[in-house]
Amino acid sequence: MEDKRLVLAKKLLKKDPSKLKMIIGFDGFKDEIIHIVDKRIDSNNFVRLNKINSFAKRIEKASGLSTNIELVPVVQKIGGNGPIMCNSLSEFNAEISYIGALGYPTIEDVFKPMKEKVDIYSIAKNGHTDALEFDDGKLLLGKMSSLNDVGYDRLLNVVGKEKLIKLLSQSDLFASVNWSMLPHMTDIWEKMVEEILPELPYKDKKPVFFVDIADPEKRENKEIIKALNLLKEFKSKFFVVLGLNKKEAYDVANVLNLFDNRSLANMEVTLKDLNIGLYNYLEIDGVVVHPVDSSSCVINGDYFFEKGPYISKPKLSTGAGDNFNAGFILGLLLKLEPNEALSTGMSTSGFYVRNAKSPKFDELIQFINDWTNNNIETN
Repeated sequence: MEDKRLVLAKKLLKKDPSKLKMIIGFDGFKDEIIHIVDKRIDSNNFVRLNKINSFAKRIEKASGLSTNIELVPVVQKIGGNGPIMCNSLSEFNAEISYIGALGYPTIEDVFKPMKEKVDIYSIAKNGHTDALEFDDGKLLLGKMSSLNDVGYDRLLNVVGKEKLIKLLSQSDLFASVNWSMLPHMTDIWEKMVEEILPELPYKDKKPVFFVDIADPEKRENKEIIKALNLLKEFKSKFFVVLGLNKKEAYDVANVLNLFDNRSLANMEVTLKDLNIGLYNYLEIDGVVVHPVDSSSCVINGDYFFEKGPYISKPKLSTGAGDNFNAGFILGLLLKLEPNEALSTGMSTSGFYVRNAKSPKFDELIQFINDWTNNNIETN
């Protein structure tokens, strides 16, 4: 039997993502990737602190005392779930409009390269993230007071109601990501349901409404529940899909009381049960969950699971989840099977963490072929 990844690569050769139209929003961050010094060797060389628990122990030792921690900036880059997802999808030459916090009244320099491939509507000043990267994860330290300006009135003032309706009417994808860091996002969704959705046409092939709420831990449970319950209101005009990483999926399941607290705290609930439980509660069209080494989804009631191209020491991990989302949604929009969309998502993020950039469409296909033939890095 032919390897299913090889079948996927052949399918993609016959697809044309440049025909797709998308709207993505609404956040925006300048990310500063940072490494932490464990031992300084000389002015140019150091040993990196590469495990989160090692960093935690270093901080714990300072309790009641003090300590000095040296941070080494590595690179500044486009940040925020929306811009990173947008940047990834733009490599596939889709027609994209980005609406978000990319600088106001002028666009921040780090986002200006986006203008070469994306129509930008910047509605607020961007936030800033210090991304402390480790081999086993990352700590994102965000400064985001400017995102308080991302609201419905500012959206209409900058974009215009008629223009927004026109963009949504013509798009294959509307992605609203990073809910947790946008305090007025629920209000934007509510007003869109009331004022924008009734103006949109009914389509036999509904456009996708993709939501990534991002890490909701700091938000009140009642806010999380209200936002999630609102998603089903978009089903009249959209195919609604929620994306979560593994931690977020367990956290949301805990907020919704889907399983007992002990099982969730110890992550004893299986990925399948977790995914199906979330799907059944939310009553939307799809829920996708992406751990580091695999991914799963429930689409229209059917469960799918795929293993991924794991690498133990990624070149860049900040943005990997957003690249997965981009690849997964691309797969759905290109009418692949859900399990193939999972592999497209993991291949997009797999290329990204190995190369510190998002793949072009031909590079994505080549990566899938290389993965099939065991020609990708795993360490």
